[in-house]
Amino acid sequence: MLLLEVISGERLAKPERGKMRVHKISNVNKALDFIASKGVKLVSIGAEEIVDGNVKMTLGMIWTIILRFAIQDISVEETSAKEGLLLWCQRKTAPYKNVNIQNFHISWKDGLGFCALIHRHRPELIDYGKLRKDDPLTNLNTAFDVAEKYLDIPKMLDAEDIVGTARPDEKAIMTYVSSFYHAFSGAQKAETAANRICKVLAVNQENEQLMEDYEKLASDLLEWIRRTIPWLENRAPENTMQAMQQKLEDFRDYRRLHKPPKVQEKCQLEINFNTLQTKLRLSNRPAFMPSEGKMVSDINNAWGGLEQAEKGYEEWLLNEIRRLERLDHLAEKFRQKASIHESWTDGKEAMLQQKDYEIATLSEIKALLKKHEAFESDLAAHQDRVEQIAAIAQELNELDYYDSPSVNARCQKICDQWDNLGALTQKRREALERTEKLLETIDQLYLEYAKRAAPFNNWMEGAMEDLQDTFIVHTIEEIQGLTTAHEQFKATLPDADKERQAILGIHNEVSKIVQTYHVNMAGTNPYTTITPQEINSKWEHVRQLVPRRDQALMEEHARQQQNERLRKQFGAQANVIGPWIQTKMEEIGRISIEMHGTLEDQLNHLRQYEKSIVNYKPKIDQLEGDHQQIQEALIFDNKHTNYTMEHIRVGWEQLLTTIARTINEVENQILTRDAKGISQEQMNEFRASFNHFDRDHSGTLGPEEFKACLISLGYDIGNDAQGEAEFARIMSIVDPNRMGVVTFQAFIDFMSRETADTDTADQVMASFKILAGDKNYITVDEYCIARMAPYHGHDAVPGALDYMSFSTALYGESDL
Repeated sequence: MLLLEVISGERLAKPERGKMRVHKISNVNKALDFIASKGVKLVSIGAEEIVDGNVKMTLGMIWTIILRFAIQDISVEETSAKEGLLLWCQRKTAPYKNVNIQNFHISWKDGLGFCALIHRHRPELIDYGKLRKDDPLTNLNTAFDVAEKYLDIPKMLDAEDIVGTARPDEKAIMTYVSSFYHAFSGAQKAETAANRICKVLAVNQENEQLMEDYEKLASDLLEWIRRTIPWLENRAPENTMQAMQQKLEDFRDYRRLHKPPKVQEKCQLEINFNTLQTKLRLSNRPAFMPSEGKMVSDINNAWGGLEQAEKGYEEWLLNEIRRLERLDHLAEKFRQKASIHESWTDGKEAMLQQKDYEIATLSEIKALLKKHEAFESDLAAHQDRVEQIAAIAQELNELDYYDSPSVNARCQKICDQWDNLGALTQKRREALERTEKLLETIDQLYLEYAKRAAPFNNWMEGAMEDLQDTFIVHTIEEIQGLTTAHEQFKATLPDADKERQAILGIHNEVSKIVQTYHVNMAGTNPYTTITPQEINSKWEHVRQLVPRRDQALMEEHARQQQNERLRKQFGAQANVIGPWIQTKMEEIGRISIEMHGTLEDQLNHLRQYEKSIVNYKPKIDQLEGDHQQIQEALIFDNKHTNYTMEHIRVGWEQLLTTIARTINEVENQILTRDAKGISQEQMNEFRASFNHFDRDHSGTLGPEEFKACLISLGYDIGNDAQGEAEFARIMSIVDPNRMGVVTFQAFIDFMSRETADTDTADQVMASFKILAGDKNYITVDEYCIARMAPYHGHDAVPGALDYMSFSTALYGESDL
């Protein structure tokens, strides 16, 4: 309580003198109530804790007292005590290097802040220039010592505690710094009072000058306001955005360049006026009264009018700019849409007016219609743009656009062009549809023409081919068939001519449509390349070929009649000669195998047959002549006979060969009989056995037939291996050439060899003489005839076989 009385200078309630706890609590409460009466809020501080010796609570209460009575009264520019004290320190130490006061803890650790406060107010006490930031202990001790010695500020802090801690105690430093504030603020007040007396004389002169400056400044400012307000009240609109932008730029220059100095002048005028009135009042002088109309209120009123005009002008400018922006936007939008539309319509009228459909085909017309339908869809899609262009032009007129005449002219041109495009579009569609119908009709006619012209053309080409065909016939029936077919063809010519006329009528109908409706045909019939001229040309050709065909058939008919006569003539002779040859062949065969009479009787009989055959040769020659005529006439078949000249020739040659061979066989049989001494009875027996097994009357025996014949004659040829070997030996003798057959001559030769032990030299010589006649050799033909060996040569071979060669060849192991 005593501490509070000393600090506050006021008397507290009388304390209780008792020593009891209750008396102590009561006294502490009185002290706390006094502190609370000074506007201090005590939070969590109770009398009981202080009486009980709670150090923390007691220290908190002491700090509250210090804060209230030593710091709270500090105020700089209406800030709180702490902020004011910090601001005061910052201002005082601002000029000093290495000092930056931001708080009440680490900003003071180097001691330069304390030294700076002392040097700022008492520069003679500290040589600040010699202090170093890296020596905080020296700096702190210097400040504490000087403050205690010369400024009566107790040494509340220890330099070591401040330097030795990362964050010095904020409350302790704040309390210590507040002592500097109280020490230096009292000295400053005293200095101010002394200086005031020195300025009294100059105040009056300054007041007079301020009055004159006010009058002049007020006059100039009012005059500027009077000149400026009419400019701001001018609402004459501009037609272009550029002009309005210039006005806005001028207004901005006014705001940025011209008005700020006047605002400062007005502010300075009010400051000067207030300062002058304050000085006059402090000097106990009468208040300053400006000239009439130059009062601060007059200036404020004029300034308010200026700002009102300025605000209205700014609003007008912005509205006008927005209006012009809207107009420019609409105008630009109009130009863009108009340009896009005009670009789109460019060439469209020429396109719609072209008559490309006049020379187009049907497929091209259909393509043009599809293309036109697409254009109509595109045209309909552009309807909105045209309407938008017209709506924008209307809006520009309503907003009084300065260039409305050109906009309206352009809009009207677009609308007129749009109407014209619509009319041209409809007109082109009608022309395309009309042309399409005409071309479809023509196309149908073309198609019908093609469908009928193609088979008719094929018929004519076939007819021309048939009429020009170089026919080859061999019989009268064939030429009669061709003639009949030709007559049937001629019967179809009238109907064919009607078909031709109908086809040409279709083409004429197309030509009529083309001429009537002035259709420009782009090409020929797409379905066919057959032209009417070609049809007429081929028809004329057919008509010319018909009589030629008639003549050719007549000539061929006459030729076939002549050929038929030749066939009958040849057939009549061949049908006689052929059977005659066959009969003779059968008779010769029958003679060769019959056993009537002796071999000499058979030989005579055969020589008579040979003579009669040779006498038949003229008839063969006559038949050859007829055959020559048939060949020259190119006749290849003959239904009147089954005999061909080749058959007759082969039969004739076979007949000659057969009679010669048969005669030779009989001669050889005679030679063999005579050479071997075979009796006629044996010959008859051999012939009977041979003929018995010659079932097919071929004059030869097969291996099995020959085997059966040998068995019938008493040969022991079994079916065992020995019998087969014996039979193989016999076959090598009778069939040395392995022909697979055994002739009667070979059979006789074998039988004669088997029945006789050996032939004597006289018998061989007799045989040689018989064959050689008056020669000393025999030919190969003569030997082959003797042996019945196959040889087809006819020329004698000089010195071929002498007697020794004949004997060796006849009975040796090797064949000729």
